[in-house]
Formats: sequence, C-alpha cells, structure tokens
Amino acid sequence: MDVTAAIQFGQLVGETYDILPSDLTNSAGNVLTAGGINYTVVTTIYANDLATDMNPDRVNETVSIGLVCQANGAGDVVIAFRGTEGNWEWIHDADFLTVPCPFLVGAGHTDDGFTAMYNSLRTAAAPNSPIVAKSISSLPFPRPVTSVTVCGHSLGGALATLLALDLAANTVFSHPVIYTYGSPRTGDSLFASTFDQVVTNSYRIENRLDIVPKLPPPPYQHVDELEPELTPVRLFPLPAEILVDFTPTCEHAIATYLHLLSLRSGGTVIPLDVNCQPKAKGTGSAAQ
Repeated sequence: MDVTAAIQFGQLVGETYDILPSDLTNSAGNVLTAGGINYTVVTTIYANDLATDMNPDRVNETVSIGLVCQANGAGDVVIAFRGTEGNWEWIHDADFLTVPCPFLVGAGHTDDGFTAMYNSLRTAAAPNSPIVAKSISSLPFPRPVTSVTVCGHSLGGALATLLALDLAANTVFSHPVIYTYGSPRTGDSLFASTFDQVVTNSYRIENRLDIVPKLPPPPYQHVDELEPELTPVRLFPLPAEILVDFTPTCEHAIATYLHLLSLRSGGTVIPLDVNCQPKAKGTGSAAQ
C-alpha cells in the first residue's frame, strides 16, 4: 500500500465531515486540498440516513454523505464518503439482517441497513435524482476521467465497498481503486469473495483497537486482505507509549487514522484531535 496515497484520500474523506449532514447545499465548485493536490468538487452525494431502532425515522431524512471530486488539471476522480450520525446506534441495535446484493446477481448478501442507504445514494438532493453508480459517467467533469478512486470511513467504508463493486461490474469504470478506513464488514463470504475477484485494487485500513471493523460478526466477512494494522501503542523503544486515548470514539475517528498513518509514513505528523491526546504514557500493553 502507498501510505502517502492512503493519507491523501483519507484527508478527502476528512473533508466530508466538515459538511453538516443537514446541509443539503451542493458543494460543486468548491476546491479542496489533500496531499498537496487541489481537487474541485463536481457534486455532493446525498442519501437517506441510516435508520436504527433508536431513530427509525432517519430512513426518511435526506443527508449529505459524500463528495465527487476531480483533481485540478488531471483526470483523476475521487468519490469520498463519511460515516453517519448513527455510527454507534447501529452497533447497539445489532440486528445485522442480510439482503441479496442489489446490483449483481449471485454476489451474495449484504447488510440490509448499509444496502438501503446505498440504494438511496443520489447526485442531487431530490429523491428521484439518478443513483450514483448510474450517474457518474454523465457528471460534468472538467476533463476526461482517467481514474476513479472510491474511499470512505466507518459506514462510509461500507458504502464505498458497495459502490466500488457496482462500478467495476456495471459501468465503464471497471477498474476503480478503493481505500477504506475503519470500515465494518459489508456482506457475507460470497459477497467478499466476489468483491475480491472483481475489484482488484482495494486497500482496507484498520486500527487494531477500533471496534467498528469487528462488526457485524460472522458470518459477515471482510473484503480484501487487511493492510498492515495500525496500532495506537508504540512498544519499542521501551518504555511503551500510548499514542491515542483509549476510547471507542477516539480509536475510530478519521483523524486518528490519519495520525497513525502519518507516523508510519515518516513524513509530517498529522495531529490528533485534541480530545484524543493520550492521558498517560509509558504503561500498559498491546496485543501483537
């Protein structure tokens, strides 16, 4: 895995969190910078929010969930997804029901909540707007598209996984690259094996102390082989050093993933969220 590229696309994912879910203004024309590269937003991506037992009405709420961008002066397109406000609610609900993969016959089963959200992805806020996979080729890109990278954090990683397979199987963009950060498992073993055969440029990044990638439990299965795990504890040189405050929120945050990736890159260190600074150093142990 190219760690520099992983940081770059993770920074674009981080930009999606700067847009409130309730802000349905299309960000088209805005310029974002990630990894020293400027990207122009082509469109915001909208979806029905993830319904949970605690907030079932979310299924009727339209939210902004991601961005389609193109690198300035180049043909590279990036589709980036954030997580949802219901990140912890679906963990507590723990229903984890499955439905057949909606866009590829014989590709196994996927989580019903993630799939419903995926089916609602649109390139405009109106509910009858074209779905993302079918509308990508008709978006007003400033330059011809030469590559497509899909990236997402948390539940956005599940959406990115579904979209990457849909693009590869059903569109002219048959060789997407995908980076996910702290993604949950998206489907069953047949879905995972189908994905691995069809999407050949996939990078799954996981903090070993993040609980979200451990869910849903088997028979759900992760796609792709895990890239070397990130660890929020430095064991050597002694004494061991805690790098991130050990809370579920901090271990899962996209800023934590970027910080740990930057430590691995050996370049400029990306700071943690101030609330995730470790409370103590030099003690404790970590699984190897």
